[in-house]
Amino acid sequence: MSKTVLDQVAIRRALISVYDKTGLEELAAGLHAAGVQLISTGSTAKKIAAAGIPVTEVEQVTGSPEMLDGRVKTLHPIIHGGILADRRVPEHMETLTERNIGQIDLVVVNLYPFVQTVASGASQDEVVEQIDIGGPAMVRSAAKNHAAVSIVVDPSFYPQVIEAAAAGGFDLKTRQRLAAKAYAHTAAYDSAVASWTASQFLDEDGDGVIDWPAYAGVALQRAAVLRYGENPHQQAALYVDEAAPAGIAQADQLHGKPMSYNNYVDADAALRAAFDFDKPAVAVIKHANPCGVAVASDDAEDAIADAHRKAHATDPVSAFGGVIAANRTVTKSMAETVKGIFTEVVIAPDFEPEAVEILSAKKNIRLLALPDGYGRNVNEFRQVSGGMLVQAGDTINAEGDDVANWTLAAGEAADEATLADLAFAWRAVRAAKSNAILLAKNGAAVGIGMGQVNRIDSCKLAVERANTLGVKVESGADAAGGAENATGESEQRAAGSVAASDAFFPFADGLQILIDAGVKAVVQPGGSVRDEEVIAAANEAGITMYFTGARHFFH
Repeated sequence: MSKTVLDQVAIRRALISVYDKTGLEELAAGLHAAGVQLISTGSTAKKIAAAGIPVTEVEQVTGSPEMLDGRVKTLHPIIHGGILADRRVPEHMETLTERNIGQIDLVVVNLYPFVQTVASGASQDEVVEQIDIGGPAMVRSAAKNHAAVSIVVDPSFYPQVIEAAAAGGFDLKTRQRLAAKAYAHTAAYDSAVASWTASQFLDEDGDGVIDWPAYAGVALQRAAVLRYGENPHQQAALYVDEAAPAGIAQADQLHGKPMSYNNYVDADAALRAAFDFDKPAVAVIKHANPCGVAVASDDAEDAIADAHRKAHATDPVSAFGGVIAANRTVTKSMAETVKGIFTEVVIAPDFEPEAVEILSAKKNIRLLALPDGYGRNVNEFRQVSGGMLVQAGDTINAEGDDVANWTLAAGEAADEATLADLAFAWRAVRAAKSNAILLAKNGAAVGIGMGQVNRIDSCKLAVERANTLGVKVESGADAAGGAENATGESEQRAAGSVAASDAFFPFADGLQILIDAGVKAVVQPGGSVRDEEVIAAANEAGITMYFTGARHFFH
């Protein structure tokens, strides 16, 4: 049977119980001025009363004092009856009258800081205490009865609440929107609790180790609606995972037009590349692949500008329209060189004020400052049809990523400078899509072959790009403008470089391409059934080759 539609419902009585007390006094004062009776709990009631605003504590309404250190406050028929009674059903209203239960028209609730408590490293008992019980119950009750009750979980909405209270209440459409937001709020909360408890308590095989919990939930909050996705006919939005380490989704945009879907993808790939290094590093990314990666010495006069100069010189042609990530503050000197290059996004931990001023003269460039505590997700999720793949994030933490654990497979041990370049190449190749080959000299990539269906093509591409796309530049900051400041000469940069391969060489043919181009040393995982063939080719050519025993595929 259809029920009468209640459009605008006056707010006469409100229940407020909040952990986050942002804007609480202003809300309470505004509601009181509009003639709304206030009911509240514990510290919320005390804060309202301290502001000189009349408030009735819940225990005065229910006749039952708070108990069990506040675990039981609002779980009472007088509270939930007042919220849940359907005012379109006469029998419900008769029950309220019989039991002397007052209607509650507005519920304002936000929940205990469960996610923040987990992130703080608190003990299990401390985390459990932040599992809210009464709060979600009130939110769900009010959201279910949105036909007459308004539910507010976001302090930023308080000004609209005050305005509505003075104007006769919210209309049905607004109450429905508030209910949808409220259910999303509790769903995210429950997902966080379920994920944590699964990770703590579900040792399914009884070995004392919880390898992969039986439940994995990701609660996402919409942060922005984007113009479109990868292509103009695709709708897209940015969602934030509040339980994850802060990242590109939380970056502060200092200048430029709104970020696009592709901007976010490329910027995240750029961060992955630049932040793999402890030294000052810059990565230039195009279509999620690096077209330049370089490091500089910490004691350089302007290390990050030097790293950018070297990264840009890798492939100035592809850098056009790219995304730049730096793992240090962008300096005035670096900004001076970037301004002459068409760039979509520059992202870094921070920018010198002069750098912002210089780059802001370019209308379309986007400048993003990373949030404090930037970090990669511990686990990575990838959607497949019908489900999700989950894996531990690939970082430079495998045993074979440490140069000390490498095995000399062919040739003589590398000298210090060559070994440093090999270590750089091994870290940098991880940023390129598989199959990946990266050539490097002096702490900078000089040729990158990526995303090919066989390793031979990746080797050919790396050599070709090293010898045709790179530009010989003069040393110093003035050279970083790329083609404009170049000598006009194209170097045969493969000769004398070192190479890294993200996975083993299945045959010696790929390695032979690098040998013929003049590569002097190679680092690769090893582990092929034809390793001896590959080692023999390296020894015959007189080049150095190390095995890491680790692999860094990136699909």
